[in-house]
Amino acid sequence: MEEDYDLSKPITSTSGLRQGLTSYGDAHFSLFLRKVFVKALGYSEDALSRPIIGIINTYSGFNPCHGNVPQLIEAAKRGIHLSGGLAVEFPTISVAESFSHPTSMFLRNLMSMDTEEMIRAQPLDACVMIGGCDKTVPAQLMGGISANKPILPLITGPMMPGSNRGKRIGACTDCRNNWAAFRAGEIDIEEISAINEELAPTIGTCGVMGTASTMACITAALGMMPLRGASAPAVSSARARVAEETGANAVLAAQNKWKPQEILTKESFLNAITVLQAIGGSTNAVVHLMAIANRHPKVQGVITLQTFEEIGRNTPLLIDLKPSGDNYMTDFHNAGGMLALLHTLRPLLQLSAMTISGQTLGEVLDSSPFRDFPLSRQIIRPLSNPLYPSSSLIILTGNIAPNGAVMKASASKKRSLLTHTGPAVVFENSADLAKRIDDPDLDVTENSVLVLKGIGPIGNPGMPEAGLLPIPRKLAAAGVKDMLRISDGRMSGTAGGTIILHVSPESAVPESPFGIVRTGDVIVCDVETRRLHLDISDEELKARIETRKAESVRDAKPRHRGYRGLYERSVNQAQDGADFDFLAADGDRVGS
Repeated sequence: MEEDYDLSKPITSTSGLRQGLTSYGDAHFSLFLRKVFVKALGYSEDALSRPIIGIINTYSGFNPCHGNVPQLIEAAKRGIHLSGGLAVEFPTISVAESFSHPTSMFLRNLMSMDTEEMIRAQPLDACVMIGGCDKTVPAQLMGGISANKPILPLITGPMMPGSNRGKRIGACTDCRNNWAAFRAGEIDIEEISAINEELAPTIGTCGVMGTASTMACITAALGMMPLRGASAPAVSSARARVAEETGANAVLAAQNKWKPQEILTKESFLNAITVLQAIGGSTNAVVHLMAIANRHPKVQGVITLQTFEEIGRNTPLLIDLKPSGDNYMTDFHNAGGMLALLHTLRPLLQLSAMTISGQTLGEVLDSSPFRDFPLSRQIIRPLSNPLYPSSSLIILTGNIAPNGAVMKASASKKRSLLTHTGPAVVFENSADLAKRIDDPDLDVTENSVLVLKGIGPIGNPGMPEAGLLPIPRKLAAAGVKDMLRISDGRMSGTAGGTIILHVSPESAVPESPFGIVRTGDVIVCDVETRRLHLDISDEELKARIETRKAESVRDAKPRHRGYRGLYERSVNQAQDGADFDFLAADGDRVGS
């Protein structure tokens, strides 16, 4: 204690309470004052001498995915204290998918900024980041990498499935399937009401391989958390034990100063993309991984959309979970979860990649052998018997998507649509879609290509999950289950169908080729050649773009204030992660 007040010596420590002192012009006074106020909370000098481990509390009454956060905090604290650290919790923004207007993606970058600045500002030696709902985990990874203190994600975990008429159901693939059946008149209002009661029977994230579960698996594949942390149910004792283990790991990470920009490498991201393809994960993960990678100075520009394509061609889909398969996250967990999957994928992985435990991925697998059993091979297929041969997620390019577009080919309900040519039925925005999609006079057939513009990063704003255009009611009533659909927006990871997403540049950009597509234009989709093409001449395409650019100048809209104004001015396109340009690793060069 005396050394803290020795005015003859500068305060040089970069750990504990002595790091990041508040600027009062006198470092010794800053530390003195900090100790004054922290002791108001009852801390002793002994407690304050230990590694300080922050715990981000993202509990919210508007976020049922995070309903178990209080229990996870207590378990993480236990692990921290048993390992000789001091746990200190603090809040950040909490973002929930179905409670956020206009979309949770609109708030992801804000949450990443909050996470980054709170980690950077406060005297933490390491930080346990509790997240779970779709955008919270990528937001925390983005912010944590930028802050570059030791970070340890702790994920809330998936919910349990429910039951309706003796059949298992669960959020949220079954939300969409049953709602489509209700729209088509296949089930009545009494049944859809009964189903509503059972789709989310417990707290936790969606219980299928949606975006939340995908990001959990990817976070484990990056080496940032215990493998079982990807799948243990939110309401299980296993989830609490993962939290305790994470707390203990946080103290070790603090002592060794394992920073994310050192732990994470190109090889880490290659492993994450391999797992993404093998699990048939959410297309949202492509946007999130690009944003995460572009926060890392040594990975930015190394991982591109083409990386997903190259890995996909050599990686089969192995996990039989909805929406690409039939089962739920609880089944994946009971079949061995990420440990079983990574052992299966071992020939395709970069085993030298480091993990937050201090071991390489290869060492983690060597020290944790897995013996498969019948259930395991039903849910986690061997490489020799995949659910889908390769390229579950693909990257398409063409004259209306020069910077790329994404499709989950394995989720197609009608595989003939993967090679399809048809006339476009264009909706200019979400309001236009809502107004006309169920019009009985809409000129549409099952061979039409439904096109929705205006839902990209800038266009909505926030790139909403509206890419799952509903089947027009008159076609749904006639039994049509799938159509080729294209948009510059996103789709829920829980959804299925033959759907092209993230078309870039988005239609809100005046020079966007996608923005000039008209009803009646012929669109060609060829998954085999990865081609998305508007069947008009180059001259006609250029002429339409020039006309549209002139119209955009004439019809320029006033800028918005506040966060929305910042978002619209600064968000980059989908192929770069829809992050703010000034937050990327080279953000200091924006505008230079």
